[in-house]
Amino acid sequence: MDDAYERALRALRSAEMADDELSRPFALALPLGGVSLSTFGPLCPSETVSATDDVAYRVDEIQFDLSEGPCWAALSADAPVLEPDIIGRPNAAWPAFNDAVRDQPVGAVFAFPVAFGPFPLGAVDLYVPQPAALDDESVQQAMTLASAASRRVLRRVIRTIADDDDALLDRSPLSRRVVHQATGVVLAQLDISPDDAYLILQGHAFARRSSMRQVAEEILDGTVRFEKRGDLIEKVQ
Repeated sequence: MDDAYERALRALRSAEMADDELSRPFALALPLGGVSLSTFGPLCPSETVSATDDVAYRVDEIQFDLSEGPCWAALSADAPVLEPDIIGRPNAAWPAFNDAVRDQPVGAVFAFPVAFGPFPLGAVDLYVPQPAALDDESVQQAMTLASAASRRVLRRVIRTIADDDDALLDRSPLSRRVVHQATGVVLAQLDISPDDAYLILQGHAFARRSSMRQVAEEILDGTVRFEKRGDLIEKVQ
């Protein structure tokens, strides 16, 4: 494992990096071009959280405006989207994106989904000025980095919503006790860390715009449960 990748992974797993700097570890590990990290889709507002440069920001903006492009495809498929020659061999599924990006110094675009458990959150886009390809190791590293970033992204989105929604901030002793018990159930169901189990519960409450106590009670009575299927976490009812 190379030093740049290790440093990037540590940075994304730390709590010290500001949200608007989250794209930089990807650029450190994959020094090919510019990087953006954005939120969008069914749960999140369309927003560029972090971009290393103006071109990366513009590539995001084009995709938001048109609702098409590699980041949308990556999140929809929950898989990397690799376009090594976006001008010479454009993807026929994105005619408007292809036309718009021709005005930018972009030769290749690679997109990686950002999702935490069953919650689709957005994507990381890497653009390269000239046509280029990513080897399998680089793709796997980018996916691991995107997974590490997903915890920060989900916490950021929940924090933003919670500021405007008192239901997500129920701090009564009973609620805290029920939530603690439900976190233990999710931990046992998925064999994950306590922090990640709590984040799954938070994310489910956020996705439904309901209180954590309500979700916790449904988990405790078995109405809602989670299962691991391969590398995916799915809700089962």
